[in-house]
Amino acid sequence: MAHGILFQLAYIFILGILAQWAAWRLRLPSILLLLVTGLVVGPLTGLLQPDALFGELLFPMVSLAVAVILYEGGMNLRFRELRKQKIFGIFLRIGTIAALVSWLITAVAAHYIIGFRWPVATLFGAILIVTGPTVIGPMLRHLRLRGRVGSLLKWEGIVVDPLGAILAVLVFTVVRNNEINNGLVEACIDYGKTILVGISFGCAAAAVLVVALRQFWVPDSLHNPVSLMLMFTSFAAANAIQDEAGLLAVTVMGIFLANQKWVSIQHVIEFKETLTVLLISCLFVVLAARLQPQDLRGLGWESVLFVGVMLFVTRPAAIFAATIGTSLPWRERIFLAWMAPRGIVAAAVASVFALKLVAEGYRSAIDLVPVTFLMVFVTVLVYGLSAGPLARRLGLVQENPQGILFIGAHDLARDIAALLRNEGCVVLLVDTVWENICQARIAGLPCIHGNVLAERTREEIDFSGLGRLLAITSNNEVNALACGRYLDDFGRQQVFQLPFPIEKHVGRYEHGRLLFGQELNFSRLRDSFESKFELTKTKLTEESSFQDFQNQYGNIAIPLFVINPNGLIQICTADRNANPVIGDLVISLVPLSNQQTQEGDTQERSRNQKIACSE
Repeated sequence: MAHGILFQLAYIFILGILAQWAAWRLRLPSILLLLVTGLVVGPLTGLLQPDALFGELLFPMVSLAVAVILYEGGMNLRFRELRKQKIFGIFLRIGTIAALVSWLITAVAAHYIIGFRWPVATLFGAILIVTGPTVIGPMLRHLRLRGRVGSLLKWEGIVVDPLGAILAVLVFTVVRNNEINNGLVEACIDYGKTILVGISFGCAAAAVLVVALRQFWVPDSLHNPVSLMLMFTSFAAANAIQDEAGLLAVTVMGIFLANQKWVSIQHVIEFKETLTVLLISCLFVVLAARLQPQDLRGLGWESVLFVGVMLFVTRPAAIFAATIGTSLPWRERIFLAWMAPRGIVAAAVASVFALKLVAEGYRSAIDLVPVTFLMVFVTVLVYGLSAGPLARRLGLVQENPQGILFIGAHDLARDIAALLRNEGCVVLLVDTVWENICQARIAGLPCIHGNVLAERTREEIDFSGLGRLLAITSNNEVNALACGRYLDDFGRQQVFQLPFPIEKHVGRYEHGRLLFGQELNFSRLRDSFESKFELTKTKLTEESSFQDFQNQYGNIAIPLFVINPNGLIQICTADRNANPVIGDLVISLVPLSNQQTQEGDTQERSRNQKIACSE
């Protein structure tokens, strides 16, 4: 018996992570494969029976896991983003008008199409106003949308989730009281208490953590455990005082920490992101496995029609009603109107309230769970497969972006960036040296003055069109840290830095891919650029092939980039030799001619004489 339980616990984790990996390999939404995995090991084969395995601990465990997910989501919401992109008013309308319209249409559709009684339909409508941050987040990271639509989707997904759960609690309060007048009064009182308790406990827990970290009361090794402890404390305490106030508390706690300026929480965020991936992997497998075969067989054409109404009527109507009179471009409104995948919060809340409604005598409420999972499955599948093509069709995303983010804006970086920009490549330079930034602006190059490792600087970066990072400062540690900082934005294959002695600086696996040549570190590259080498562009033709280029310069020339006729850029690295073909453009450092060298030496001597005279 013990071995059977241990085996089930183990393969929940194993199957969840394998599903995440397979989704990455197949370029599919991860939640889609997680749901399929849960259905296979649950109702289809009976290998996993969550109710028997966890018993009464199942839903408390799910609630804690959802709390962690919302906490991590809250730590990614910064008010500067709302101010910078001027989307606060639009977000407020989406969180109120769109949510209200979605609630009403969903309730009507659930009543007349599925046949739910009005109390059940109304509560179901409240549950489904949420959009899943567990689905939206990976999609946004993959698409890197232009404009304001990405930020709006992120804020909606994270903030509306706890509000949807709270709304479901208020509706249930009315349903439980039978008499509508008494129920409404109690619901209004509960609403005020929920908001007050959630905000109070969330702010208090965040303030305790900030003070503890600021006063160095907690060692570095315990920052993440203490953070989780306080989050769980605020969640449990808020729920003990007011049902479902805990979800609001942990979201508020995350937002508070994200926007305070007293301590750095980046290391806490990174830990929570890893934990969230693990929890999502397990939760979807477990909740999908809870479905019974008879529940799946009971999904008829009514459920399919209901999901269709949700996709093609409810979401578009809600978004267009909320964005009337706003400055949001129509292409962004269309994309917002098409993006409303449901995720783990909808599934978890539906599972909890289905049991509560059945206990109150509403037998049809047992169908809430399979219909919700059908909604999650279909929306993840449809939106996951269509989001990319639609975004490209609307011009909101660039497929396979070739732009380069330069860490460092010294003269060599500026010259390289200028050459690439002349060939149509999007470039952006970041540097802490004000003089370098001034020279970049004089040259007409887009740039940002700031520390690339700072969160404020990262928020200023417009990632539209950017697909790679080149860390080419003189500081090897900064280069390595920058590559690690932006792994989530570009991927491990697209972060590069100048070579350096690995054993003397950072760990073997804690850096980007090495640029240009194994021995071509910053000092040698800078010396070559300032002495007897120049940056050139060489167009390869039938008469002037790459072999001719090599015959002319031998091993002295240093290829840096290869641009093919379609604008695709290959960055030359220490582990991959350049292999350009006819029609490609090669950007390289090549030796100056003798005449240029003599002129350069004369100019250098002249400059030295002037300096000597001035001294």
